[in-house]
Amino acid sequence: MMNYYIKNYFWLRNLKWLLIAFLSLKLIGIFWGFQFHRTVLASNTAFEAKSLEIFIDTDDSFDSLCLKLENHLKSIKSFSRLAKIKSFDESIRPGRFLILSSSSNNTIINTLRSSGQPINVVFNNQERIENLAGKISNQLMIDSLSLLNHITNDDVVSKKGFTPENALAMYIPNTYEFYWESDASTFFNRMYYEYQRFWNENRLAKAKSLELTPIEVIVLASIVHKETTKKEEMPLVAGVYLERLRRNMRLQADPTVIYTIKKHSGNFKKVIKRVLYRDLEIDSPFNTYLYKGLPPGPIITPDIASIEAVLNPKMEGYLYFVADIENPGYHKFSKTLSQHNRNRVKYIRWINSKGITR
Repeated sequence: MMNYYIKNYFWLRNLKWLLIAFLSLKLIGIFWGFQFHRTVLASNTAFEAKSLEIFIDTDDSFDSLCLKLENHLKSIKSFSRLAKIKSFDESIRPGRFLILSSSSNNTIINTLRSSGQPINVVFNNQERIENLAGKISNQLMIDSLSLLNHITNDDVVSKKGFTPENALAMYIPNTYEFYWESDASTFFNRMYYEYQRFWNENRLAKAKSLELTPIEVIVLASIVHKETTKKEEMPLVAGVYLERLRRNMRLQADPTVIYTIKKHSGNFKKVIKRVLYRDLEIDSPFNTYLYKGLPPGPIITPDIASIEAVLNPKMEGYLYFVADIENPGYHKFSKTLSQHNRNRVKYIRWINSKGITR
C-alpha cells in the first residue's frame, strides 16, 4: 500500500514539473511568436500616403538607407534587425523603390531587393545640350557633368552620325522609362535607339522627298516649333520655309536670331520679345538673316508635332508670314512681299503701342 502512495506521489510531483515546463515552453513560444510577428510580418510603416518613394544611390550605405527610412517606419530597430538576419545590410542596391503603406519589414526588404521601379523621364523645349543634361540629371541619378561629357564626346557622337553642333537632334521629346541608376552610356544608347525607331521607313521616305536628311528635318522643325504653338498652323509655317529653301532664299527666321543673341550673350534665360535691326547683323551660322540654308543644328528640341509638320507641309505658295494682331497666337500668310509689308506695318504699329522694345 505504501508503494502505491509513493508511486503516486512521485508521479504527481513529476506531472507538476511537466506542466510547469509545458507552460514555460508555451510562454516562450508565444513570446517568440509575438517577436517574429512584430519583426517580420506586422506592418511597420508610419506614413499615411498609399506609398513611399525611396531613392537609393550608388554611394548609399545601409546606415544612410536607415536614415532615409527612419522617419517613415514605426521601428527602425526591428527593420535593421531583420535586415541583418536576411543579410540585406550587406547587399543594398541602387534604384527607385515604392514601399506600400502597411508593409511589413519582410515586404519592405523584399521590395528593396527587387530591381526597383522605372521612372518616366520627360524632356522638351531644351535649347542646348547642356540644358538637356541638366534636365535628365534632375530625373535620374546621373551626374549632369558626367552626362554632358559623354553625350558631347566627339568620338561617341560621331559614331552615331552627329556633330557637337547638331547632337541635340538625336533627342526626340517624349516620355521614356528609365531605371533610377541608369548611367550616361545607357541613356545615350537608349536615346539613339529611340531616334532610329522614330525614323521609320515612312518618315525617311517623306524626308527624302523633301530632299532633307532626318537631322535637317529636325533642325527645320525646331524653327517651326519656335514660330508657332498652333498645331494646325505648323504645316503652313513649314511650307513657307521649305518654299524659301527651294528658291535658294534666306530663311530669315526670327527665332534663329533670338537663339544667336542668347548664344552670344551666354544667357539662355533671357526673354526677347522683339528682334531689332542691329540683331540681324550678328555674325553667326545660326543667323538665317545672314546665312542661307538651315542653321548647323536645332535651336531647340522640337516636339513631334513640329517634326510631323515639316514632313507633311502645306505648300500653298506662301513666302512670308507675320503675327496676326487680330487673332493672337496665329499668323497672317502672304505670297508677295508687298502684301507682307502691309501686314508687317500693322504688326509694328501694334507692338510699338504695347511699348515692347525688346
